[in-house]
Amino acid sequence: MEDKIKTKAILTCPLCGEQQEAEMPKNACQHFYKCAKCGQVMKPKEGDCCVFCSYADSKCPPKQKEAMQNL
Repeated sequence: MEDKIKTKAILTCPLCGEQQEAEMPKNACQHFYKCAKCGQVMKPKEGDCCVFCSYADSKCPPKQKEAMQNL
């Protein structure tokens, strides 16, 4: 199961639309991420645990693990 967990994601800045690849923490949620283009500090949307769950093409590793366990 661990080998199916994605650890890289493409974050999309909600302000300028810049896409940037980022490494996701494997066992924690990341609450802030600064856009390399415009400097916007991304924060999770209400109800999401981290910036990856809000703005990336993949959920964070803890949420991926949770989803796999619920199958």
